[in-house]
Amino acid sequence: SRRQTRLTAQDLIAFCGMEDNPRHFLHMDDNEIEAVLERTDDPNLRLSLSFGIGMHHAGLTQNDRKICEQLFHDRKIQILIATSTLAWGVNLPAHLVILKGTEFYDAKSKGYVDFPLTDVLQMIGRAGRPQFDDRAVARIFVTDTKKEFYKKFLHESFPVESSLHKHLHEHINAEVAGGTITSAQDAVEYLSWTYLYRRLRQNPTYYGVEDSSERGVNAYLSKLVVECFGELERALCVTVDFDYAKGKVSVAPTPLGKIASQYYLSHTTMQIFATRLDSIDHANMFCDLLHLLSEAAEWAELPVRHNEDLLNRELERQVPFAIARGRVDYLSPHAKTNLLLQKHLVRGELPCSDYVTDTRTVLDSSIRILQAMVDVAAYK
Repeated sequence: SRRQTRLTAQDLIAFCGMEDNPRHFLHMDDNEIEAVLERTDDPNLRLSLSFGIGMHHAGLTQNDRKICEQLFHDRKIQILIATSTLAWGVNLPAHLVILKGTEFYDAKSKGYVDFPLTDVLQMIGRAGRPQFDDRAVARIFVTDTKKEFYKKFLHESFPVESSLHKHLHEHINAEVAGGTITSAQDAVEYLSWTYLYRRLRQNPTYYGVEDSSERGVNAYLSKLVVECFGELERALCVTVDFDYAKGKVSVAPTPLGKIASQYYLSHTTMQIFATRLDSIDHANMFCDLLHLLSEAAEWAELPVRHNEDLLNRELERQVPFAIARGRVDYLSPHAKTNLLLQKHLVRGELPCSDYVTDTRTVLDSSIRILQAMVDVAAYK
C-alpha cells in the first residue's frame, strides 16, 4: 500500500543511519541531488531520495513518479519501493526484487486477501536486467502456511483461466444494444468464439461443468445466457420473449440498456437509477441526488484502506450532509465516494494524499455517471 511504501522507506533510512556511509545507495554528487530535490514535491520523497531510496505510488504527483523512474533507470538511486501497480505500468527491471508480502487489504471482505497470482508473477518478473546481468534474484516473504503453495506456484506452470463468466452482463448488454445479439442462440454462438469456451473444454471442473462434452458445455453456456438475460431484464436493460412453440428466446434492448452500453455502466447502476429517481425528495433534492450518485455500482472498486473508517467518520462531521439515515458502513466505498464528492464541492481540505488521489478517481468517473443519470431521468 502507499502507507507501507512510506513506512518501508523510513525503516531503510533508519538502517542507513547506522552505517558508516549512510548514503551508499545514492550515486550522485551533492549538487546533482540538490537540484533533484528542488524539483520534488513530496516531502517524504525528498527525504528518502537524499539517501538513494525512491518511492513510487499513486499518491505521488506524476512529476515525482517520473523523477524516481528516471533516477532508478539511470542507476543513480539503488532502491525503489513501490506498490504492486508499478509492475504493470512501468518497465523498470532490477537485479533484486523483494515482495514484502502477498496480501492486501480488501474493503469488500473487510480483511486481507492474497494478490492474484498474475500480479505476483508480474512483480517477480521485474527481476533481471538483460543489459547488465546474466542472473537475477526474486524474494517473496510469505507465512509458513503458504510457503509450499508458492514453491509449487513458482516451479510449476499455472493455467490462465477466463473471468468472462463473472462479468458477462455488461458484455452481453453491449452486444444486445449494438444489435449483434438478438436471441439466446446468438449469445451462445458469440461465447463459442471466446477464451472462456476454450477453457470450458479443457478445464470444465474449474467452472463447475460436470459434462465436458460439446453438448455439456453448450448446455452450460445456454444456462449462463438465460440467467444473464433474466438479470438484465430485472435491471430493465433488455426485454426477453420466450417463444415456447419454436423453442426460441429472443432479446431486445431497452433505452436503459442502451444508456448503460453508451456510458460503460453496470446494469445494476441502471436499475438503481431507474427505481430510485422517482423517490427523490424534492425538498432535499440535492442531498438525495448526491446519495443516489454515490450508490452507483462503479464505485465498488474505489479502494478503502485499513482504518480509513476512522477518517471517514471524521470527514462526515465536516461535510454538509450525513452519508445516510440510520446505520452507516464507514468502510463502504460508496460512503467514501459520498464524502469525497461533498469535500470537493465545498473545497474542503482532505486528510491525506491518498484521499486526494481517490478524489481524482471519483471525479474522472462521476461525469459519465452523471450524464447517464440525466439520460435516465429524461427517459423516465
